[in-house]
Amino acid sequence: MTLSEVAVQLLDALKMPFGYFWDSESRLHVLYLLSSLILAYFVYSRSHIKESFLKFVFRREVWLSASAQVDYALIFFNAIFKVFLIGPYLIFGFYLSYKIEAFLPEIFGYPGSSLSATSTIVWYTIIITLVSDFSTYVVHYFMHKIPWLWEFHKTHHSATVLNPITQYRIHPLELMINNARSILVLGLVTGFFRYLSAHHLEELTLIGANAFSFAFLVFGSNLRHSHIPLKYFNWLEYFFISPFQHQIHHSNKQEHFNRNMGAKLAIWDWMFGTLLRSEEVSQIAFGLGKHEDPYYQTIWSNLLRPFSNLWQSIRSSTVADKD
Repeated sequence: MTLSEVAVQLLDALKMPFGYFWDSESRLHVLYLLSSLILAYFVYSRSHIKESFLKFVFRREVWLSASAQVDYALIFFNAIFKVFLIGPYLIFGFYLSYKIEAFLPEIFGYPGSSLSATSTIVWYTIIITLVSDFSTYVVHYFMHKIPWLWEFHKTHHSATVLNPITQYRIHPLELMINNARSILVLGLVTGFFRYLSAHHLEELTLIGANAFSFAFLVFGSNLRHSHIPLKYFNWLEYFFISPFQHQIHHSNKQEHFNRNMGAKLAIWDWMFGTLLRSEEVSQIAFGLGKHEDPYYQTIWSNLLRPFSNLWQSIRSSTVADKD
């Protein structure tokens, strides 16, 4: 790769975060930001807060804090990381789907009849949603339960204030794991439905698969990372993670760290005993706690701290073994 090619890719990476505002699959799309603003007004109108709505939403201590500045820096850093190290491997998802489509007939033969266009849309939407959401829950669960993964996931939890950009406050190593999971799920499920359907899958599934995501994005996805406590009906929080439930997950109390780990659906938390509903928690503060928060104040501390923590852990265990 020539120097000029590197410069072009670098410029594309730096422009990527601005493109999120016009990308219909991004939470930061202007439509989803607007719908979140409307829902924020709903919360504001019911809270009897005396300050103006604009001050309620755009609090200086939230949007201009040191924590928020780390969010803004990481969204650009990770964009560069994605372009140079993750982007080249996205084609693997398509390659995998074609391989699955070719492999299944060798084992099971060709199906006697193919799914109709409507059945393809409906079933693909259901399966891709469930498999993707469950795999996200599993990966997230491991991020909390496996010590060395937790060190990298701390970068996301180190935010002491939340704003929609906090969604992109992820350590590059976790970003690689999340993208690998996404590519694997997409390739496997799409390949399976290529085998079952005689229709051109890419054109059909965009309609159905995006329907659920669209509903999730419109109904307050940006408020999940915010100070605005949008709650759902108590019974609904057994099925869908509300913004406040995810805010509980970001609480600086350790008893909340391993709760509400679902992405869109709450059913996995409900099934595996990690669910915590909004009515069970009153007030929360965000971050890792007063003992660790000071170590995650800059972008470089968030990037390097996981490695130093792991090194200290290895040294401590080595010393303990010698003793």
